[in-house]
Amino acid sequence: MPEEYDSSLPAAQGTLTVPRIVFLVVAAASPLAAVVATLPLALAVGAGPTTPLMYLIAGAILLCFAVGYAAMSRRVVAPGGFYSYVAVGLGRRAAAVAAFVALISYNALAVMLVATFGYFSRLVLADSGIDLPWEAYSAAAVVAVGVLGCRRIDVSARVLGILVAAELAVLVVFNTAVLSEEGVRALPIGAFDVTELTQAGLGLGLMFAFTSFLGFEAAALYSEEAREPRRTVALATYVSVAVVAVFYGLTSWISVGALGIDGVREAAQTQLGDLILHLADERLGSAFSAVMTVLLLTGLFATLLACHNSTNRLTSAIGREGLLPSALGRFHPRLCAPVRASLLQTTVNVLVVGAFAAFGANPYSTLAVSMSALGTLGMVFLQAITAFAIVAYFWRTTDRRGWRPMLASLIGGSGLSIAVVLIIVHYQELTGVDNVVVNRLPLLLVFAGVAAAGYAEWLRRHRPDRFGAIGESAYARSAPAERETTPNDRPAHHLH
Repeated sequence: MPEEYDSSLPAAQGTLTVPRIVFLVVAAASPLAAVVATLPLALAVGAGPTTPLMYLIAGAILLCFAVGYAAMSRRVVAPGGFYSYVAVGLGRRAAAVAAFVALISYNALAVMLVATFGYFSRLVLADSGIDLPWEAYSAAAVVAVGVLGCRRIDVSARVLGILVAAELAVLVVFNTAVLSEEGVRALPIGAFDVTELTQAGLGLGLMFAFTSFLGFEAAALYSEEAREPRRTVALATYVSVAVVAVFYGLTSWISVGALGIDGVREAAQTQLGDLILHLADERLGSAFSAVMTVLLLTGLFATLLACHNSTNRLTSAIGREGLLPSALGRFHPRLCAPVRASLLQTTVNVLVVGAFAAFGANPYSTLAVSMSALGTLGMVFLQAITAFAIVAYFWRTTDRRGWRPMLASLIGGSGLSIAVVLIIVHYQELTGVDNVVVNRLPLLLVFAGVAAAGYAEWLRRHRPDRFGAIGESAYARSAPAERETTPNDRPAHHLH
């Protein structure tokens, strides 16, 4: 007889501590993969030698955003992340839009990671005489992540903890080696010269910087499984942003110093994905660069696993509140995981990657790049709308301390909005291809948002009970004085 699924809180409630959530979040940002795969692109076609400044700007904007985000996590303990906070800040219809945009963005990033893992695995292992198609490595990753995604979240956290610690250790050794050899030359002041920036360089540089930070917001998605969530989620958010900003900013600065201000762009354009590995080989030898290469693959796997878990928690939260089939919101009683949501995510990976593979698409230059651009745009948009939702939320509260997160969120939201505009204007440069279909993929976000708003309005008029369930976990767990429905957000039968 099949086991019954439970739609209540997961049985793994209270298992995640601050370090485990940080590992889950930092793994989503994949420090080593971002440095090896994304940093060379930023140096080659983005802000060039001023790339460290881009990480500083992006980190400052996201730190402002994190102030409000962390403050919300203390007041609203809900597993929907952006979706839940938009619900209590801007209302149920806006929450429906955020939910569907988030689903597309998270799934796009997951597909990108599946393709990237397959591509780099084939490149690395081909040198060892193992010549398998990239699809085989991608399939193996999908299966492994699917299995771990059906287990207790603390199991994934332990795996990710080991992988992230190894990645950070390698970056520390790399940075230390360059600093010891180059001295102060490894930290050139010219990397922060704003006069060298162009509009295109600023736009592309910020895009790559924000891409490297993706995933830090996932802390709130684990609130139901966190120990003391009102404290844990907030602290994990601050630590995650700080760790990512420091490591990316410092590593990019040191890399620019090692290559030279005048020669960094040309070197990056020539070597691209081999740039950092070549630097590591020069400074620390082939054995160290080989270790870095292996950890690149494990880092990509860790990122995929973290993204899979985040997507599952979001899907589960939305399913429990009526925007998706309720079966997706249920946790397995023995495995303590949203198994059905995990299986859905695995199916999406298989279908999308399989479709691109069937048409002979390049896994990196076409599939990974197009999905990365789509996911980045969607996530930065979500961060912006969430920032303004936090402003609206604290505007309605009577807590005098609310002005701090409100002001910080307003600053962060303004910066993120500028980033959204820059990404849209320079979207084709971000994808790097002339394919019309690829460069029109952002329309999926528009269609999803319009469809979600229309569906929410239909529910409000014809199924007020289901409309009232949207964001209910966030409303139910916020303070009584802050649970009032936002204007024009009541079910239709309340308006007559």
